[in-house]
Amino acid sequence: MKFFFGIFLIIQSSLAQNITCSPKDRQSVEDKIIEINGLLNVDFGKTVVAVGKTFLGTPYVGKTLEIGETESLVINLQGMDCTTFVENVMAFSLMLKNGQTLFSDFTDILKTIRYKNGKLNGYASRLHYFSEWIANNESKKLLKDITQGIGGKPIVKEIDFMSTHRDLYPFLKDAKNYEKIKASEMYLNNEPIYILAQAEIKRNEHLIKSGDIIALTTAIKGLDITHTGIAVREKDGRIHLLHASTAGKVVISKLPLTDYLKNIKNNTGIMVARVKS
Repeated sequence: MKFFFGIFLIIQSSLAQNITCSPKDRQSVEDKIIEINGLLNVDFGKTVVAVGKTFLGTPYVGKTLEIGETESLVINLQGMDCTTFVENVMAFSLMLKNGQTLFSDFTDILKTIRYKNGKLNGYASRLHYFSEWIANNESKKLLKDITQGIGGKPIVKEIDFMSTHRDLYPFLKDAKNYEKIKASEMYLNNEPIYILAQAEIKRNEHLIKSGDIIALTTAIKGLDITHTGIAVREKDGRIHLLHASTAGKVVISKLPLTDYLKNIKNNTGIMVARVKS
């Protein structure tokens, strides 16, 4: 009886706040808040890396946000894709900076990060394209896109992968969702995107700091970003990638970022964003 009562409370809470979270994941969030206590560093980038490393070994699981028939704030620390890994790390890091310790603090920050202007208003309000994720979180003053400042150049590319691959996204069966995603794509196509080309990364690597968010740009038609992670300067003095790898779990790349990217098909370079302290 106690078990079912616990599930009921979570369901009621989810309906009230539009949150999808199992009792296990709520406990994981509360445990993580305890685990990261003491990791705040004057160099906030080091805080981000320290929090990120607490997730090492966490399984990679794709499409964890595609749950149910309506959009909700999904809380899942048991398995993450590259984007939800970055979002969770950023949320816990900002909690440390703000001195926050409640489950509700975590959900509020995560919602702010994940959705346009911090407002959950259906599927299309989620920041699906990562270049828009960066731009919108910059407008919220949570981070700064530093790509141009470290040698990045603007590109012209039509972003329309979701609308032209509608069959890959179940929520786009809904005509309203589809039209709203097309509107997001139109917005992106009217905004400059700066990319640090793959061939230029090594000479500018000294300008990237541990804790910076790295987004991998691509030559794939209609798409801006294929993968993301967190920069970490390792003992070799080089920038490596702390990320939820499609190979199976959260890891730090064995190869420096510049060498790692050479093995990524269609990679053209990176975008770099710095979380504000």
